[in-house]
Amino acid sequence: MNSSQALWRLCLASAFRTVLACSIVGCTTLYGPESVRRIIRFPAFSYVTIILIVPDATLGDALRGCWHVLCAIIQVMLPSMSILRLIGPSGFSCGLAALVVALSSFLIALPGYTHLTAKRIAFGQIVIVCVGAVIQGAETGVIILPIQAAASTALGALASILAMFFPYPHLAYREVRKVCRFYAENASHRFNLLVEAFCAKDNTTALNLITDARLFSKAGAKLLGSIKDKHEGVLWEKPWLRFLKPERLDPGEKLEETNMPIRGMELALTTCSSFPVKIMDEELLDVVQIAKKQIALKLEQAMLSMPFDAATAPDTKGEYANRSSWTRKAISTNHEDLSPFFFLYCMELHQDFPASIVNNGEEAKIQESNQSKKQGKSIMKQMLSFSCGNLLFAIKCSLTLGLAVLFGLIYNKDNGYWSGLTVSISFVTGRQATFTVANARAQGTAMGSVYGILCCFMFKNIAELRFLLLFPWIIFTSFLRHSRMYGESGGIAADIGALLILGRKNYGTPNEFAIARIAEASIGLICFIAVEILLHPVRSATLAKTELSRTLRALQDCCRQMGLYTNPKEKRGKQKKLKYHSRELQKFIAEAELEPNFWFPPFQRGCYNKLLRSIDRVADLLHFSIHQIGFLSQAFQILGITWEEIQQQISNNLEHLTDKTGSLLKCLDKSAAEMQTDLESGKSPNGDLSTAEEKSILEIGNSLLQQTIRVSNQTEGNEVEEMLKSQMVICLAGLGFCLNNLKTEAMEIEKEIAELLKWENPTGHINL
Repeated sequence: MNSSQALWRLCLASAFRTVLACSIVGCTTLYGPESVRRIIRFPAFSYVTIILIVPDATLGDALRGCWHVLCAIIQVMLPSMSILRLIGPSGFSCGLAALVVALSSFLIALPGYTHLTAKRIAFGQIVIVCVGAVIQGAETGVIILPIQAAASTALGALASILAMFFPYPHLAYREVRKVCRFYAENASHRFNLLVEAFCAKDNTTALNLITDARLFSKAGAKLLGSIKDKHEGVLWEKPWLRFLKPERLDPGEKLEETNMPIRGMELALTTCSSFPVKIMDEELLDVVQIAKKQIALKLEQAMLSMPFDAATAPDTKGEYANRSSWTRKAISTNHEDLSPFFFLYCMELHQDFPASIVNNGEEAKIQESNQSKKQGKSIMKQMLSFSCGNLLFAIKCSLTLGLAVLFGLIYNKDNGYWSGLTVSISFVTGRQATFTVANARAQGTAMGSVYGILCCFMFKNIAELRFLLLFPWIIFTSFLRHSRMYGESGGIAADIGALLILGRKNYGTPNEFAIARIAEASIGLICFIAVEILLHPVRSATLAKTELSRTLRALQDCCRQMGLYTNPKEKRGKQKKLKYHSRELQKFIAEAELEPNFWFPPFQRGCYNKLLRSIDRVADLLHFSIHQIGFLSQAFQILGITWEEIQQQISNNLEHLTDKTGSLLKCLDKSAAEMQTDLESGKSPNGDLSTAEEKSILEIGNSLLQQTIRVSNQTEGNEVEEMLKSQMVICLAGLGFCLNNLKTEAMEIEKEIAELLKWENPTGHINL
């Protein structure tokens, strides 16, 4: 199945379940018993709840959404009753309602342990209660109004659960199992293409195969992201899985580890100067083909195994036992042979030989015993945490909702709900591209409202058929949610815009209601933008630059933790932090491409994408270096061989990379004027070191190749020692490749940051 067909199936299935859930709400509120309709007085918020839960969801996601609804009801229901009783039914004015919404939303947003979805739903409920009290005046029920808001929300949550069972239960567990098999099949295709490229007889064939492998790589990244998105839903469907061993808990983490050697193989091939590779001969070809069969069998086993189960990989190492004789013949002092050796090293990683020594049983036991303690501490720390970020988020929500409700009621008292409800579901805990989100929501609201008006006009004599017209619209908005232009914000707004017109009755003339709601939504979005600019006057381009600094800082920390005697768990923690910042940088780059420039200089997309590519490569190389250093440090001890010289080389290179990253951070964080002043005063004395660094890169590779000869020429031992020396030869050559390319990528990052700073300061002389 290609990506286009997969997207169509995903959107159709999501649209079907969304329409089904909306139909349940529509039939209940339009044709249900009078007693039920009296309680479900806010069907619009039932639709909002569905749109927040159902699209692209599984049964586990819907269960989690219902839990968030329950948390929101508990947060709002009792406090709102107390407020109504304290102030009195007829005591709510526009200003007082806005003040109550502001204070309540501040208290809702402040705790760090409450999920964002629960906060969004709670914001909407408090807006409904307070604005409803202003509209109804003395007729407001102290108890009945909060109950009506809670019942309307609960109906949307219940409809979301029911929709997940048709036409069959849409289980996250089943989806993850299916996607895991697709991913394993994708990995198998990529691996085969890369091995064929390694054995290719000419450059053209090799480059075509590498290009095909990259296409599979992009599809694999999407599959891996889908597995991670659905993982939490699996834990809600099968809560007992939370008590499994950590390494069996998340299949996405396990598959990502499987993906790393394949990425390394691709990296090795892209740095090969020519094909066929010089070290290739008949014996190596036989070794590669045997390894290819073994790994293909292993990947096939992964396709058949269930996620969260212990995979039983076939034991095929016996066929590869004659590798030691080949590695001795393949020893080379040619610098260009590092890439083929690293390719072979990555194939070895599929055989798990370095990881089996580095991740020994003792470390696994320590990690397993500390996991439960760590989870418990993190939950307590999260519940008791009171950070500046939480406080700023609470202030932002409070000001935005308070102002939106105030100006919305002043503009149109009868439709004052929509200014607050529009922004109540727009908040995110982190920073976001304000203008992009507001623009997508405004356009989505307008499109949905216009669609609803047109449908009402065409079927004005057959009101019962209007609801059926939601199905094609929700299919369309499902594609909008997956588009770069509108995204989730625009898709949600477009859904709600049509639902509020076609899914309700007795709200007045559709044209007047649509215009009033668009105006109210615009008021809410203006308040949203104004508060964001006041508290976070930051564009996506600025966010991207800030995140670039954080990513480089994480890269610097990761290099510092690469010391030989550092705790391996700390190294992996720093790597995860680096990958997290890399993903955040990628997200901000994508948002900045869509952000309007206004009076600002255009966003330099090319520079940032080049930097992101280089940083991702450095992260991968550091990942491999951790395995190599850990394996070599123990292997040298086992054989009684000294390796102080290699230790010193590794330390020097990592120190060089750390220093270079630190200097780039300083340059990036300075303003253009400060940088120019420093340069003129002679505070940046570094000259052009590219020639010297290129010589240093060659020396690293040659030195480590000499070390492979020294290890290979050691006196012969038993079979185990010979196998260990064989592994060390490939590992040393692979380490040489990684250290070489770390320096090369550091030079690339320096060049790209100089280009970025030049774009920002065209008249200045940039000298890093």
